[in-house]
Amino acid sequence: MIPDLEIPLLRTFVAVVETGSITQAGKQVGRTQPAITHQMQRLERALAKPLFQEDRRNLTLTREGEMLLGYARMLLGLNDEIRGRFEAPDITGHVRLGVPDLYAAFLLPTVLSGFSRAYPQVEIELRCSRSVNLYAALQHEEIDIALMTRQPEFGRGTVVREEPLVWVAARDYAVPPSGALPLALLPAGSVYRQHALDALGQIGRPWSIAAVSDSIAGLQAAVYAGLALSAFPLCAVGTHVRRLGRADGLPDLPNLEIVLQRKPSGIAAAAEHLAEYMVAGIGNVGR
Repeated sequence: MIPDLEIPLLRTFVAVVETGSITQAGKQVGRTQPAITHQMQRLERALAKPLFQEDRRNLTLTREGEMLLGYARMLLGLNDEIRGRFEAPDITGHVRLGVPDLYAAFLLPTVLSGFSRAYPQVEIELRCSRSVNLYAALQHEEIDIALMTRQPEFGRGTVVREEPLVWVAARDYAVPPSGALPLALLPAGSVYRQHALDALGQIGRPWSIAAVSDSIAGLQAAVYAGLALSAFPLCAVGTHVRRLGRADGLPDLPNLEIVLQRKPSGIAAAAEHLAEYMVAGIGNVGR
């Protein structure tokens, strides 16, 4: 019978995989190189399966190692959430959080679910709007914290995630080889829109605006219906669309920086705990 797996062994295993190095994993978990090697041997003996290919210089996972990695990350996440809940002080309060509807739908559910379990006495008021509107609301102190797509006029903020911006279309949509591309985009002032139009301009491809929507739901409707193609963050690419690229005659798009900002006058403890929780968690959603 396989014994109960030890959290420290799983933590070391994940560190080895993520750093790709026994030495770097040792620095991350605070153990010597021989100790890391011994831990991996113990884990393999416990599971009675090899987790890495025989060439340990490349640290390539076996099929069993790949399977364990997903489970190990889930177990470590739950373990750390439990520790955080019991170590954390009792925090109460009301937090006004601003976020674009796209990020609210695709990035927030897992993070907010974990936060609500860790801090059940914190009430979150969610405001969904475009990043430019949220930035204005922050400056007027109408909200406490905001998750936004970075734009030059927003200042620094804390980068919580880099997200590829990609072209998408309905699964059966055929990109016209010439002529104006019909586009579904956010209104003027959107960084998604600007990146898309700049990229098309650089290759000299004409375009026309077929649909404009303030929300991701509106853009999705236009794309799903086959009326136009659009530019979505990769996290929003689901099964109803296909990703387009150079093979379709479309230029590469830049990565987006998703940032978290606090209102200028400072925030209360409840809002700060939520901000730190989001910074730690959003980068791992869906990855």
